[in-house]
Amino acid sequence: MAWTDERIDSLRGMWEKGLTASQIAEELGGVSRNAVIGKAHRLGLQSRPSPVKEKEGKTASAPAVRKPVPPREPRPAAAAPVAAPPPAPRPAPAPAASAPIGAAPAAGDAPVAPREPVLRSVGPGGFLRQGPGDQQPPIPPAPPRRLVPAKPSAEMAGKTSLLDLNERICKWPIGHPGEPDFHFCGVQVNPGFPYCVQHCGQAYQAQLPRRDRRPPPPLPFGGPRVR
Repeated sequence: MAWTDERIDSLRGMWEKGLTASQIAEELGGVSRNAVIGKAHRLGLQSRPSPVKEKEGKTASAPAVRKPVPPREPRPAAAAPVAAPPPAPRPAPAPAASAPIGAAPAAGDAPVAPREPVLRSVGPGGFLRQGPGDQQPPIPPAPPRRLVPAKPSAEMAGKTSLLDLNERICKWPIGHPGEPDFHFCGVQVNPGFPYCVQHCGQAYQAQLPRRDRRPPPPLPFGGPRVR
C-alpha cells in the first residue's frame, strides 16, 4: 500500500507517542514492521533504543546478592606440646652372609623388585637397533696389506704362463687348462701370426681344389644323400 500524506502523519504521531513499530503496523494496516522502521528512518524521525539491549543492560548492572556467611565458632586453645625425649641410637646391623643363588629371601629382608625388561627394536634384517646410549665408536680400518707375489710351482718352472704372454711370443696352449703344468709355447711368433711356424702349420691348413675334394660319408640311418 502506498504511503499517503495521511498515513505519513499518522506514522509520525504514533512514533512520537512511543508506540512500537509492530503496533504502528497494526494500526496502519497493509504494511509490515520492517516497512514502518524503514519509512521512519527515511523521514528522519528520532531513533529509539532497542528494548532488548535495555533489558540486557539492566540484567548486567543488577548487583549480585551475596549470601550471609555464618560466623565461625572460636576454636579451643591447643595445649602446649611436650618435648619428647630423643630416640635411643639403634645398634648397627651385623653384615649378613651372602645367600646362595636361587635361595629364598629371609623374612626380614625387603623384597627386591624384578628388573623391567629392556625393549629393543628389531630391524628388517633381524638385527637389534641401537639406542642413543648403545652407540659405539666406529672400528678403525685395518692397515693395508702388502701383496707378495706367489712363488711359481715346480711344474711351471721355465714355462710360459698366462702372465708372460705378449705379441712376440707364441700363444699356442699346451696341456689342459685344469692341469697344474698348463702353459703356452713361448717360442718366437711367425711374423703376422699369433703362433710360431710349427703351430701355424697346425692352426692353418690349405684348402684343396674342388676337383680333389672328397665327399663326406653319408649320414647313418638313411640320411639325405650328398650330391
